[in-house]
Amino acid sequence: MGMNVNSVSYTVLLLVLLAASTEIMKGMDATCHTFLGECGPAPFPAASADCFTCCVDKYGSPPACRGIIEGTDQHCHCYQFP
Repeated sequence: MGMNVNSVSYTVLLLVLLAASTEIMKGMDATCHTFLGECGPAPFPAASADCFTCCVDKYGSPPACRGIIEGTDQHCHCYQFP
């Protein structure tokens, strides 16, 4: 009985590691990583949700799939799918 439980545990662990290493478990946000451009003033005066709205207004959706405030100067950076 103990041998069967060990085999199942190792099999499940192997499947989880395989899924994690091949990025199967990552969501849509993870694939949206190609830089599209900047939007708005620097420093960007609002939150990341407003940054995404600025990206959609400037570039459209698609191609804009994410907007986040980054860098020491707090620019709003827009990203698209590769």
